Amino acid sequence: MGAMVRRPVAFIAALVLFAEAVGIVIVNVVLGTVVKNQDMSLAGTDPGVMSKGTWVLGGVSGLFLVLCGVLLLLAGVRDRAPGRVARIVLIGCAVVHGVLGALTVGLVGWPAFAFMMVVLGLIVLTLVAYGPAEEETAPGAGPGQPTAPAPV
Repeated sequence: MGAMVRRPVAFIAALVLFAEAVGIVIVNVVLGTVVKNQDMSLAGTDPGVMSKGTWVLGGVSGLFLVLCGVLLLLAGVRDRAPGRVARIVLIGCAVVHGVLGALTVGLVGWPAFAFMMVVLGLIVLTLVAYGPAEEETAPGAGPGQPTAPAPV
């Protein structure tokens, strides 16, 4: 896949992850506030602790999505494959989107599932488009020739 496709996909994926980060933070702040204001508890758990835990989860999730968005943005700007650690983080983000997508079908509905699968697809497409670098050919070897002698 050429640079004409992979760079825009990386940029779009980064923008979508930034928007998703904002949405996740807002949803968790609202949920935490509702738990605090309604004085709800689960099996005797302190509502203040549940509220703060929800806010922390929203912040950590938002930061993770922003990190993934920055990694995709850097890949698009540099037009280079992400490094090993960045690839691992992006693969983790893709797995989380796949699992959450499967869960959202029953909990939220098909539109949320479709959104999660679009984000998953953008992340995977970026990772595949910026696949491993092509091996350099040995001096004097033409295209299609092995880069090193075959093992005996």
